[in-house]
Amino acid sequence: MSHFRPKYVTFDCHGTLINFQMADAARDHFGHLLDEPRMVEFIRNFQAYRLDEVLRDWKPYSEVVYKALERTCKRNNVSFRPEQAEEIYNRVPTWGPHADVPEGLAKLARHIPLVILTNSMNAQIPKNVAKLGAPFHAVLTAEDAGAYKPHLQAFEYMFDTLGCGPEDITHVSSSFRHDLMSAYDIGIKSKVWVNRGHEPANPFYEYSEIPDITRLPAVFGL
Repeated sequence: MSHFRPKYVTFDCHGTLINFQMADAARDHFGHLLDEPRMVEFIRNFQAYRLDEVLRDWKPYSEVVYKALERTCKRNNVSFRPEQAEEIYNRVPTWGPHADVPEGLAKLARHIPLVILTNSMNAQIPKNVAKLGAPFHAVLTAEDAGAYKPHLQAFEYMFDTLGCGPEDITHVSSSFRHDLMSAYDIGIKSKVWVNRGHEPANPFYEYSEIPDITRLPAVFGL
């Protein structure tokens, strides 16, 4: 059986590699105000508004969190305080990887250069990357791209920086809405969905599915 061997394996970071704990952060601040059904709705709204905010013109991620939380609080009839958004934003660099990540990345990095394309700030991402346990050829941020995923501009920035095209990479993500739909639209044929339960399967977007990163080297015959 032949396996595609890309020039680079590119990754979404937060959610795919890093255990993205925005829901836990929201619970810490608002769980005492809301019963469980309302808390679940709050978390769902907070996620939706973060996506909506990154679909606008680029702004620092601290402002994305601020505006998304402010809109979520308004929708759910709870008071909003700016210091809550600041505290949640400041948590992001403290988060570490999913348990399956270091082993799979370390194995893959011995054979193929790894790249991160992240919806993150330059000041945030180094602390997250340091916890991943593998070397990366490049770490590319929304701040440098001037656009958050799912904007195609973020992917175009990645191609320009790496000096490659969509045919040269495999893109790995746990999110269709932030990554894999755009990867499909921009012509990346080799895609891997890490099924972390964030979103339902969507075979239209033509990907390989794995349950965790320990299975990723096998996608390339390693």
